[in-house]
Amino acid sequence: MKITNLLFATGILLGMLILPSCLDDDDEVNRLYPNALVTVKEAADKTVFFQLDDNTTLLPVNVTSHPFDSKEVRALVNYDEVDDPSQEYDQAVRVNWIDSIRTKAMAPNLGAENDEVYGADPVEIVPDWVTIAEDGYLTLRFRTMWSHQGITHYVNLISTNNPDNPYEVEFKHNANGDVSGRIGDGLVAFRLDQLPDTEGETVKLKLKWKSFNTDKSMEFDYRTRAATPASSAIAAERSVIPLQ
Repeated sequence: MKITNLLFATGILLGMLILPSCLDDDDEVNRLYPNALVTVKEAADKTVFFQLDDNTTLLPVNVTSHPFDSKEVRALVNYDEVDDPSQEYDQAVRVNWIDSIRTKAMAPNLGAENDEVYGADPVEIVPDWVTIAEDGYLTLRFRTMWSHQGITHYVNLISTNNPDNPYEVEFKHNANGDVSGRIGDGLVAFRLDQLPDTEGETVKLKLKWKSFNTDKSMEFDYRTRAATPASSAIAAERSVIPLQ
């Protein structure tokens, strides 16, 4: 997903990978912030490319090796379109900086043990431009309480196993006892390949979560991702979200 003129100051840009780029004064402010959310992929020939949305691919001409150890991840990026040859990809781009988002697989539904294993601490889902279902991922900006004392929070996404809606999922949050302090945001992306294939159709993906005052839900347009030349896979371990 691509946007312009975004003021996105949640702290996630710390530690971003800066790539060589010539900046003039007029460009410096615009290049501080992301202008796209992408999936970083690697083709069978080791070419790194970005999936911008369900249909558009980008070739980063100044990225000569995979910035994330050949792992497929969602990432925030700031780039400029260029006129270089794009090969089989839709557009050539020059990357100014890129910052990966915690990317992981869905967790199994454990029935009555879900709350014990995955937590039941409240969280808010922020209806932001980065909260979106695309390219086979559900990317979420979430908001909760953080004490900033180095306590690890865990988040997971599970299928609700709803027989009436196979595309219903639930966001689970385990604050690990860290339930006071300051409001802060985090980003996480979940691979949705455990859901049934939509067979090319667009369906409604329903997300449920426990907020601070009630149970909430949100719907997304979702379509199973089409085949791409990517050959790498995301890590499936339990995700640790850094404090913001």
